[in-house]
Amino acid sequence: MPTAPAAIAAGLKGGAAPPKTVLVTGASRGLGRALVLELAKRGHVVIGCLRSAEKVKSLESELMAFTPNASSSSAAPPFKHFVADLDVRSDSSVKELAKLVVESGRVPDIIVNNAGTINKNNKFWQVPAEEFDMVIDTNVKGIANIMRHFLPLMIEKKHGIIVNISSGWGRSAAAEVAPYCASKWAVEGLTKSVAKELPPGLAVVALSPGVINTDMLTSCFGSSAALYQTPENWAPNAAQMILNFTVEDNGASLTV
Repeated sequence: MPTAPAAIAAGLKGGAAPPKTVLVTGASRGLGRALVLELAKRGHVVIGCLRSAEKVKSLESELMAFTPNASSSSAAPPFKHFVADLDVRSDSSVKELAKLVVESGRVPDIIVNNAGTINKNNKFWQVPAEEFDMVIDTNVKGIANIMRHFLPLMIEKKHGIIVNISSGWGRSAAAEVAPYCASKWAVEGLTKSVAKELPPGLAVVALSPGVINTDMLTSCFGSSAALYQTPENWAPNAAQMILNFTVEDNGASLTV
């Protein structure tokens, strides 16, 4: 199974990846926003999903600078980028988005389940129930909702890649972020189990982004977060890697 560096190297050797339609959740800021803009810059059709009407307009404005390549495998001209106000915690809202992409002919080639949140640093027994629920509902149930409604569309197309953003803390543990660790361990387990159920032509991958200077890292590390690379510096390698995932990567746990 290709390693992360191998996937990137293969993509660089083969030149630019064929244009695709890519859906990214959590696209309002951080990794999601940087990834959406990087994919659009490369000529891919992007469907950005985020929870803010104001930020929808902002991202739409930024995407206007990038015109998708006409040869996209899932979108023929005059298709353009699409930004949706979506709360992944709402199963009914995800269902409506899935219906919309079918009606518009924009069934994604790749889905990046990036939407996520983290609890404030605290002993587990001091984390309020509402805060714990927010982490689980976003990080675990959000991914489940997307896969529940979009996997059947990919199965019908007989191809598709789903990338579930995990974390190093989904493969290890740390104090005071137990809800977050639990959610990312769940992402890893969910990914590996679903991978065993997929028909030929599809794959699901758990991808740790590495340690990146985002708002979530600042929540944990404070000012030390500034020592790590920015989402904008991270996005090119991440995009290259994601675009080059294949069915051979099904069930893998990889790191950018």
